[in-house]
Amino acid sequence: MSINATLFVQAIVFAILVWFTMKFVWPPIAAALDERAKKIADGLAAADKAKSELSSANKRVEEELTKSRNETAARLADAERRAQAIVEEAKGKATEEGNKIVAAAKVEADQQTVKAREALREQVAALAVKGAEQILRKEVNAGVHADLLNRLKTEL
Repeated sequence: MSINATLFVQAIVFAILVWFTMKFVWPPIAAALDERAKKIADGLAAADKAKSELSSANKRVEEELTKSRNETAARLADAERRAQAIVEEAKGKATEEGNKIVAAAKVEADQQTVKAREALREQVAALAVKGAEQILRKEVNAGVHADLLNRLKTEL
């Protein structure tokens, strides 16, 4: 066999191999590569979408946190105002109650002073009568001299 014939047969075998590869081997490989490229593209798109969703979710979380902080601060301020109002109201009630107690004590002290004065007048009148009895050495009738004793009480 000559080298030309061998070379020609090898070219035919090579052509058959190329045709077989192009017909049966290459389409599944190309399909697999295309599918793989599509999966990678889908994965990248999903990653971009997830990244944007994460960004928007972070924005919403920050907005909610800010809103919650503001609401909390407002509630704390409201609670402090209410506490101050309650304290002021309690102070007012305590002052009012204290004033009532002081007024009642003054009234009671005035009443006791009046009672003590009356008792003292009675005692002074009785002592005056006894002193007058002893000075005059005779008995003085209190019923007869009631007007005189009343005048003496009012002067004392």
